[in-house]
Amino acid sequence: MKVLKKIITFICISVLLTGCHGARESAEFDIPGELDESKKIELTFWAKNDTNVNQTRIYSKAIDDFEKLYPNITVNVRFYTDYGKIYNDVITNISTGTTPNVCITYPDHIATYLTGNNTVLSLDELFEDERYGLGGSELKFDSPQKEEIVPEFLSECMIGDKHYAIPYMRSTEACYVNETYVKKLGYELPETLTWDFVWEVSEAAMEKNADGTFAVNGQQVMIPFIYKSTDNMMIQSLKQLGAGYSDTDGNILLFNDDTKEVLKTIAGHVKTGAFSTFKVSGYPANFLNAGQCIFAVDSTAGASWMGSDAPLVDIAKEKMVDFDTRVMTIPQYDPENPCMISQGPSICVFNKQDPQVVLASWIFAQYLLTNDVQIAYSKTEGYVPVTSKAQNAPEYKDYLGKKGSDNNEHYKVKIDAAELLMANTGNTFVTPVFNGSASVRDASGQLIENVVKSVRRKKTVDDAYIDGLYKDVRSLYHLDRGAGGESLGGKAELGKLPAASVILLTAIVLAWVIIGGYAAFDKVSSRKKK
Repeated sequence: MKVLKKIITFICISVLLTGCHGARESAEFDIPGELDESKKIELTFWAKNDTNVNQTRIYSKAIDDFEKLYPNITVNVRFYTDYGKIYNDVITNISTGTTPNVCITYPDHIATYLTGNNTVLSLDELFEDERYGLGGSELKFDSPQKEEIVPEFLSECMIGDKHYAIPYMRSTEACYVNETYVKKLGYELPETLTWDFVWEVSEAAMEKNADGTFAVNGQQVMIPFIYKSTDNMMIQSLKQLGAGYSDTDGNILLFNDDTKEVLKTIAGHVKTGAFSTFKVSGYPANFLNAGQCIFAVDSTAGASWMGSDAPLVDIAKEKMVDFDTRVMTIPQYDPENPCMISQGPSICVFNKQDPQVVLASWIFAQYLLTNDVQIAYSKTEGYVPVTSKAQNAPEYKDYLGKKGSDNNEHYKVKIDAAELLMANTGNTFVTPVFNGSASVRDASGQLIENVVKSVRRKKTVDDAYIDGLYKDVRSLYHLDRGAGGESLGGKAELGKLPAASVILLTAIVLAWVIIGGYAAFDKVSSRKKK
């Protein structure tokens, strides 16, 4: 029994040590007293460029300018065309300890990154550091003060009670409207779009001529209302209705009666041909620009692709139709209290063993908030700078003031989109962030996509259909909690267990195996002695 006691003691100590190791997830970074500029430091930066070559140039220039200020730091950028690919690569690299130093990402994704052991840096202490924090005295560039970051945008970077990112650019969704066709149908655009108005005009646009062409455009094709991001469509609809989606505790409230009514409404308009989605029919801008769509909902970050004079197009010039474009807020249930999602990339910094490398990473991340980078990047699309410092800069005001003077940098629709967000920053919201929140977002869009496809396949969308849809989508995304937070069976989407937790569980299993083996051996030995 003495040997057994020693084994148990050893295992208990091991478990305690493993538990302490797991606690490193919330460890703080010890900020060095100064950046060692004699030390050669190489950083890896992963970014998305939206397939816009101008954005690639801005990143490249920002890196060149930064390296001139800090010759000892080299920044290697890797461009992606999809945030999902960045997310997948980070998850893969966490297990091998080869994450980038700085990454353009989203808080939903960061929540999953945090399941790694001390992976993403908590930035709150760095914000306040007098030397290298926001607006710090030792920085070689004009960094914004914390209070100069738009508060709504900074708060979006919080997970729990800590900031794990800084905002980089912000956008929202807008409804790009063919006002010419709205008037042709006998309507006048209201100050704020409502769902009822959009549905009514969309149905009116389905009227056809005797030859089978649509009366409003004289073409064989007309999809009056196309939505790019159906997850945003559902999330914003529920928010406007005051209905459940999810909460900060990770309870999944999406599968409720309000969602069911939204889906039934959508199904009715899909049946007439008045509504479709990007995934089913194609890019809304292409239909809008060809005169085959009246209401195209997409991000303000895609404004350069919208309208008769759009500088960026995916269709042949001869297919373009001339019309007046209005940039409006997304449809609302309560126009007196407009509500829209805030979205856009943020910047996170990954923790590394060398404090000098982490400090250099943080300094580079801050450099992306300088006016030069913020204003230049915002000019590429309908993005809005995330600092009041940049928004109020004479250069940015001059840019806005030249709206419509050309169809490239000062393209009217693009600047209208940016001004839409600036005018409605106080009306924006974000969804709760937790490990698995990205799956809830995907599920919300999947509900709409499945309904659209089912209606097009002549299926009936009724209560029984939607109940089955809820079950299927829960299973697909491993969502096991209902509107009241009750368990619905299955496995919650919580990502991979942290390495420390895996070690802990393995140690416990191993302990019982050793104890069981020793007990069996002791029993056999006792019998032999008898």
